[in-house]
Order: sequence, then structure tokens, then C-alpha cells
Amino acid sequence: MRERWRRWSWRMRVAVVLGIVVAVVFAPVVGVLGALLAHNIGEQSEQARTRGRDAVWLGHAWVDGRKSEADVAALAKLLAGTGIRDLYVHTGPLEHDGSLRDELAPRARWFVEAVHATLPGIRVQSWLGDVVQPEFDGLDVESAASRERVVASARRVLEYGFDGVHYDLEPVRSGSPGFLALLDATRAVTAAARVPLSVSAPVIDPLPGLHSVGLAVADHGKWWSQAYFADVARRVDQVAVMSYDTAMPTRALYSGYVAQQTALAAEVTPAEVDLLMGAPAFWADDPGHHGSAETVAAAVRGIRLGLTRAEVGRGAFGVALYVDFAATEQDWADYRHDWCRLAS
Repeated sequence: MRERWRRWSWRMRVAVVLGIVVAVVFAPVVGVLGALLAHNIGEQSEQARTRGRDAVWLGHAWVDGRKSEADVAALAKLLAGTGIRDLYVHTGPLEHDGSLRDELAPRARWFVEAVHATLPGIRVQSWLGDVVQPEFDGLDVESAASRERVVASARRVLEYGFDGVHYDLEPVRSGSPGFLALLDATRAVTAAARVPLSVSAPVIDPLPGLHSVGLAVADHGKWWSQAYFADVARRVDQVAVMSYDTAMPTRALYSGYVAQQTALAAEVTPAEVDLLMGAPAFWADDPGHHGSAETVAAAVRGIRLGLTRAEVGRGAFGVALYVDFAATEQDWADYRHDWCRLAS
């Protein structure tokens, strides 16, 4: 081999070295893509359908005066016969110190009462969110004072009449003790009021330790470890996984990714906690989200495959659609037909 190497030209030597480097770098990537495609293969159990515990995120227009009784009636018609039980209504955003300005949602009580009158059995949860430190100049969940103000904001929205509190704080980094402390403090409030505490959660490491790589390379906390996801799930009544913005370029890869995420989340979410998998009812076309790949239909396929393999008999399970103001007729038709078994 040494003699053969010496006889090769410098171009041949460079080509061989580059070939080895490419193989070492890209072989794991090819392996991961192959695994995701494998997750997209298989039968979907007929039991992997709605349990009547689904949800949809609603925009701020429902509580700031832009919506009317006619809009609530149209919403009732849209949700008729589906598995939607929870509405996460954007009530914030929170201030970066954790407080909430009352003037942001002057029609909150009206909307809650209108839903209760028009859609009996539907719960209206207050969606409170903000960007968080250290990735952004936002809320500091590691600060006890900030957490106290967030909990006070949760009490405030319950005074508006909401049926629960839904936190969407991004990006909370895997292992954050402050976020767990916030959930514990808020759970005491919601439990006393006999309403659910719900939380949006990022996806779980598709490869063990990937969250650490993301932080080291890009200083971005996109993923949680499965163990930290479990820590969060034990502290809430409902966890909704934001299983979108995955950068998957094809529907097959995206469905496989969601199938894997569904199985990973189901493995560690307590049986009594509602596990909801997110479905992207919106369009975007950027490096992190390919609209032609990330569709409601592709998400539901992955969810059904993952549920079939992981825990098809799980009762506390649902799909969460994001988001009402961007959802198309096709998004709703795919959700109704593929997940709810309703005619399109």
C-alpha cells in the first residue's frame, strides 16, 4: 500500500483523502436519514385516532377586540365533530420581567364566556409566552423574582375566567432547573383552582446528546434530552410537543421524524398526563421549515405510526394544530379525515 500511495499523483492522493473525509462526515447523516425513512414505514393502527383530547393554538385576535360573536359561531362550526377539546388562546406576550399587561387582552373574559356558551365542553386556556435567556434578551426563568411575576400573571389570567394556563417559553434549555421550579410553583396555583397546567415543549433529541451539540455548535437549545422531557411532563397536566420546524426536506423524512418523536415522548410521559403532538397548520419555506414537507397530513401520518408502535392504547393523547390564523381548508380537511375519521 505504501508503494502504491507513492506512485499516485498528488491529485489522486487529495481525492482519496477527501473521499475518506466525506465518508466519515456524511456516513452518520446518511444513517440518520435512513433511520427516519424506516420510521415512516409500517401499518397505522385504526386505534391510532382522536381520543377527543386534541387542541389548537389560537391567535391574539380572539381577545383584543378583533373578533365578534359571528367569529365564535364560525369557530364552533369549524370544530364540530372533531376531537378538539382545548383552545390555547394567545393572551400575552409576557413582559421580559414576567409580568402581564392587562390592556393586551381586553376581551378575554368575553371570549371565554362566548366559547362556554357556544361550544360546551371546550376548555379555553390562556397561552402565555415569551423568548427566554440566555439565547435572547428575554425572560430569565432562572431568576426567582421573574418566576414569581410569571406565576402572578398565571393567577391574573385565571381571574379573567380561563380554564387553564398554557406556557410557551422558548427556547428553554434542556436541564434548566428554573423552568422546573416555575412549573412547580404554577402547578400549585392551577391545582388549587382545579384547572390544567399545560406547556409547549420542544422535540426530544433524535440522537442521544444532540441538545449538547446544538448548544456547543450554534448556541441554540432546540432539543431536550428525553430525561428532561420526562421531568417536565411529570410537573404538568398536559404537554404539547412542537413537532415542526424540523428542517426535514421531504414528507417521508418529516413523517418518520414525527413518528420517532411520538414514540420517544410516549415512552416517558406519565399515563395520566395528556401528550399532544403538534401538527404544522401554517406555511413557511426556510432552512428550518420546508412547507412542502411539513404538512398536517404528513404530521398525522407520523403521529399515527409512532402511536401504533409505542402505546396505541394510550388514552391521554391528542394532536395540537398550530395555528388557527394560518391554517388552510386543506389543513383542516386533512386533520378531520386522517385523524378524526370525518368526511372532508
